[in-house]
Amino acid sequence: MNDAPLPALSRRQRYGVLLAAFLAWMFAGLEISLFVLVHRQMTLELLGAGTPEKDVTRWFTWFQAAFLFGAAAGGWLFGFLGDKIGRSRALGAGVLCYSVGALACFFVRAPELMLAVRFLACLGVGGVWPNAVALVAEAWPNASRPFLAGLLGASANVGFVLLGVVGYLWPVEADSWRWTFLVAASPALIGVLILALVPESPRWVTSRAAKVEGERASSPLRAVLTPPLLSRTVLGVMLGAIPVVGSAANANWLVPWTDHAQQERAKASGAELKKPDPRGKAVTQMTRSGGAVFGSLLGGVLASALGRRFSFFLISLGALAASTYIFAQLDPLHPQFQLFAFALGFVGITYFGWLPLFLPELFPTRVRSTGTGISFNTGRVVAAIVVLSAGFLLDAFAGDYSQVGLWSGMIYAVGMLVIWFVPRKTGGKLED
Repeated sequence: MNDAPLPALSRRQRYGVLLAAFLAWMFAGLEISLFVLVHRQMTLELLGAGTPEKDVTRWFTWFQAAFLFGAAAGGWLFGFLGDKIGRSRALGAGVLCYSVGALACFFVRAPELMLAVRFLACLGVGGVWPNAVALVAEAWPNASRPFLAGLLGASANVGFVLLGVVGYLWPVEADSWRWTFLVAASPALIGVLILALVPESPRWVTSRAAKVEGERASSPLRAVLTPPLLSRTVLGVMLGAIPVVGSAANANWLVPWTDHAQQERAKASGAELKKPDPRGKAVTQMTRSGGAVFGSLLGGVLASALGRRFSFFLISLGALAASTYIFAQLDPLHPQFQLFAFALGFVGITYFGWLPLFLPELFPTRVRSTGTGISFNTGRVVAAIVVLSAGFLLDAFAGDYSQVGLWSGMIYAVGMLVIWFVPRKTGGKLED
């Protein structure tokens, strides 16, 4: 039972677990946002300075798809490892994977190879999330989980803001962008420290020790993909897909849209402005991600205060309203653009404080990392397909980013419907 005595971590160990999970997912956020910030300058160097805009945009969608497919596969792989070898080991391995992958990107000179290395690096990004969530959920008492879920949800957005600040202070130029991969590789030390110092989840240790031989022979992956847990997995995938698609295929267009608008203004200004402001997209990344930090902090609290279903519905409604307004009424040079970029980040990323609270509640301890990893990261496959489709839509709309953003924002309306499939009484304590 959830209330049964379990081997407890000390106060110091629990804070160590929380710090490790926060830093692991924060730097994963930096890794996620890296190609959003540098894609234009990187693509123009890899393909040639005269590359048409439509090709630059198409490669952006391919790099986004490489991240999404890689993270999806990593969620399955490292989630499975988290239930097999332990949450802390799988977490440390995930951090090392994305750090070493970022370092490898520094040396790549061909766009096709960059796609492959990006995919491999993002296995670690996808693998960090389920193990960080499971480790924190199991290490802390139920009373504190709503706030901790929000804190963990906010950590990736702190990474987004951090990279935005770095890009603002040291602008990413056409001849100076590779150094950003060294920044993204720096968390390798954190991965080593996690493997060496972070204790294992007492719930996981107890669960492993208590298994009978028949249970030990069963696979966590098989368990979550067969009844009676299959219905929970399907529900988790549906709910996890909404914010992932919203972030990758909708809100992420704000940064390249800003970059494109700055480029067009520079062309129109002629001699007055010889090149676009390299800090413009960094400002948009900081603004949107700054809102996301605050929004994700509220996700777990809202889910606890208003209920899992109603809070998810309200988040979806707010995200739909913010996305529709910013893409239908504004453009990156409008005085209100940054304000509503903040608003879209605030509302649209509140999901990521909601999910770390709800998804661990769907699965028992023996398969919690696998279940949460599949639920959250399978949505990335859907998002990758939507992102690739958005690239074709951009061609169809003659390079009009606003139309792509407007239509991709309809995913939030889907979220308003999907949430009602969640049983009314779902939510509460973790299941052993």
